Amino acid sequence: QVQLVESGGGLVQAGGSLRLSCAASGRTFSIYVMGWFRQAPGREREFVAGITWSSGRAYYADSVKGRFTISIDNAKNTVYLQMNSLKPEDTAVYYCASDTPPTPGYDTWGQGTQVSVSS
Repeated sequence: QVQLVESGGGLVQAGGSLRLSCAASGRTFSIYVMGWFRQAPGREREFVAGITWSSGRAYYADSVKGRFTISIDNAKNTVYLQMNSLKPEDTAVYYCASDTPPTPGYDTWGQGTQVSVSS
């Protein structure tokens, strides 16, 4: 099994930046893709960004392209989400998740970290 722990959330003013971290432990060799998701109050959880564990290929939701950057440090088994030009609508609980085949989809989730952006 894989365990995930997020950190780095907080309160920031609009236009500011935050960096989230997701530390993976356990059977990290089985990870195919790592992803960041978010859930705002009263809304469904939505995909933010993903990155393949071995090659580092990244992909993003349209709402964050050009503002957020996902990266991976394989030596530290840690995935980062650099968030720049934050907007109030980015306010949400952010979760990291791992996709470990053969289980389809993201099957392990972290506990979440709150990101609040004030206007």
